[in-house]
Amino acid sequence: MKNKIIGIKGSAIMAGQSDIALRNQVIYSVFVRNHTEAGTFQALEGDLDRIQALGADILWLLPIHPIGKESRKGRQGSPYAIQNYREVNPEYGTKEEFIHLVEEIHKRDMKCMIDVVYNHTSPDSWLTEHHPEFFYKQEDGNRGNKVGDWSDVVDLDYGNKRLWDYLIETLCMWAEIVDGFRCDVASLVPLEFWIQAREAVERIRPGCIWLAESVYPEFVRDLRSRNFTALSDNEVYQAFDITYDYDVEDLKTKYRTGMIPLSTYVDALNLQDCIYPANYIKLRYLENHDQERAKFKFSNRSDLINWTAFAYFQKGVMLIYAGQERENEHAPSLFDYDKVDWNTNYDISLLLQRLYSIKKKKIVAEGNYFLEVSRNSETVVGTYEQEGQLLVGIFPLNSEISNVKVSIPNGNYLNLLDGQSVEADSGRIRIQGRPVIFEA
Repeated sequence: MKNKIIGIKGSAIMAGQSDIALRNQVIYSVFVRNHTEAGTFQALEGDLDRIQALGADILWLLPIHPIGKESRKGRQGSPYAIQNYREVNPEYGTKEEFIHLVEEIHKRDMKCMIDVVYNHTSPDSWLTEHHPEFFYKQEDGNRGNKVGDWSDVVDLDYGNKRLWDYLIETLCMWAEIVDGFRCDVASLVPLEFWIQAREAVERIRPGCIWLAESVYPEFVRDLRSRNFTALSDNEVYQAFDITYDYDVEDLKTKYRTGMIPLSTYVDALNLQDCIYPANYIKLRYLENHDQERAKFKFSNRSDLINWTAFAYFQKGVMLIYAGQERENEHAPSLFDYDKVDWNTNYDISLLLQRLYSIKKKKIVAEGNYFLEVSRNSETVVGTYEQEGQLLVGIFPLNSEISNVKVSIPNGNYLNLLDGQSVEADSGRIRIQGRPVIFEA
């Protein structure tokens, strides 16, 4: 299902054609350095079959480029302090080995997405050496950045249109190889740039997937108060297919820590369905490389399972950060060798596989979607409705046992997560503290 809208200067905004089938997909995120003992492209190839079997459509690689040395954080440095946009980190392998990895990903009917970091570079980047005019200058005339604690990077200056040409040419180069881009702090880069970049890439890689790391509302307010570029999610959707869920992240945290009722968070999720374009796609997740691990947030394993099922059920593309399936509690450092623990003695892979099969249902992409909180409980009831069919999800987020009101006929229904029968009697279903998803 595709829609078209008119964009800046009358050109077609590519995101108006975003395919809502992306709502049926799962992204698996990998930091090459920490994913395997070797930390290389070749070593990652050995894990592709497992990742595919887990239920993944897109493999997103955190930045694959060389890392700057000046002002480096940690011993190895952040992959987001990029030294050269057009090369690969030699610690991971050669460009030929990267291309081979992408070919192996494609052989498994998956797509490859790479990280694009176009707000800043390392202070000793190829661009600072060859094009110092491309950089933002502070009041003292020195290079710097607008976010003080990002001390290992310097910001680019989008007032220089020659910078645009270089960056777009770079995207087109990588689009010859990969299928999509996850764009770091995309909200801090001018919208007009992203629109031009997408139109150029579309000629090279039709259907290229664009994921924006949109930012927290507080971040937008702060940057705008200082007269810097800070795009809202609605603006970002003019150039991107997918935005982060940071517009409701604070509410999720406040509910989880007991500061607000569940209804406030759920109302915000329902509001997304009204304020964004009809074909909007949100990135749903319990963790990512910038956050604490889901297992750390939800130490009660039953709660973790409920929240995981709820995240998959929500309208949008699902993100799994490598190691989440083994219930890692420790988030690997971005600045040092800090390997994913694959031997935790925990494994929710089977749950993720079952959720993936549900995610693939057409109704999840196209159905009318609504969430509500069951009265006097901490349980969310979600529904997708299409052409007389109903997909119902019930998620007791605190693992409570309760009788949940659901507007369906009496009878027995099959819980798609465990194959057990679920009985509806007088419009109520008895929930035993575990997630239930069924068709009616």
